[in-house]
Amino acid sequence: MSSKRLFPLLVLSFALFGASFFAAAQPENNGNSTEQKYPVSEEAGKKEENGKLDVAKVIFGHIADAHEWHLFTIKHEGGEPTHVSMPLPVILYHPQKGFVFFCSSRIAEGESYQGFKIKKDMMKEHVISEDGAAIYDLSITKNVLSMIISVVILLLLMMKAGKKYNTNGALKAPSGFQNFLEVIVIFIRDEVAKPCLGNKYKTYLPLLLTIFFFIWINNLLGLLPGGANFTGNIAVTACLALLAFIVILAKSRKHFWMHLLNPPGVPGWMKPMLVLIEIASLFIKPMALMIRLFANIMAGHIVILALICMVFIFAAINTYVGAGFVPVSLAFTIFMFCLELLVGAIQAFIFTNLTAVFIGQSIEEGHEEYEAHAH
Repeated sequence: MSSKRLFPLLVLSFALFGASFFAAAQPENNGNSTEQKYPVSEEAGKKEENGKLDVAKVIFGHIADAHEWHLFTIKHEGGEPTHVSMPLPVILYHPQKGFVFFCSSRIAEGESYQGFKIKKDMMKEHVISEDGAAIYDLSITKNVLSMIISVVILLLLMMKAGKKYNTNGALKAPSGFQNFLEVIVIFIRDEVAKPCLGNKYKTYLPLLLTIFFFIWINNLLGLLPGGANFTGNIAVTACLALLAFIVILAKSRKHFWMHLLNPPGVPGWMKPMLVLIEIASLFIKPMALMIRLFANIMAGHIVILALICMVFIFAAINTYVGAGFVPVSLAFTIFMFCLELLVGAIQAFIFTNLTAVFIGQSIEEGHEEYEAHAH
């Protein structure tokens, strides 16, 4: 397999296993502080007992990661509501018991199964051990399953388009999805890769295309009813930013480090302060990538859910006021949904473009090297 084909596959593998590790594989400790760590869930339970809607629980319950994929809830008059969910495999590592496997349907919040309990906070479910041991949660959570689905969709679409090129050749006019795909590939090549990377754009184009389509597909999947808030998880965006940071450092040239550690044309007394600023900026760049994508996607989900919940908030005040606010809520929700479709593509483009800019800065050649290369 050529290096050009291997590069995007390595990116997908890194994103798959890296995000799985950051999002799911973290030790949990069942100490005395555990009961104080989840005040939101207890307060939410009190509000539900009073018959009031807990907006925070509804919103964060949707965007949070979980060990089951909740689809919808059916309410019954005078009875307990029925929660329709897809159970997911729970994979735990206990220092004494070793690996433990069971289905998430066997354990509910507050209940115990094989010595393990599930506790919830605002953004994630935590599995803790009743004996107080630190365990590692390697479960296939909702976000991990969503990531696997997006990778499968991405591979199927790209393999289908590649098969058409192999069959018809590159000179035949594309059709259908192949035509749509070619427009995006050419756009990323001409507007992102070439301006930022110069004559080395072919080396990094597979990486940039993989990042763009991976983020875009996950942004769209998150907007589906019952979809997972995958790119709105800071562990996922941190993994993607770390990937870009590794490429920047691995492909950096001498010219980049000379400008970083010994800025030219700067008075000697200013160099120490400027070097510290440049080194700080080196780490700020991936942090900006991480926070920008995470904040924009999560904010969009929160706004849409808040608009929907406002109907029930006004209905709690007065039934007629709540009914009158329904058209307003629907109109703003549809507008925000359409806006999020655009934001999903824009954020994928911005992440890809900034990655190309940062890589281009690290591989930039000095004037002497550039003249020798041109000669």
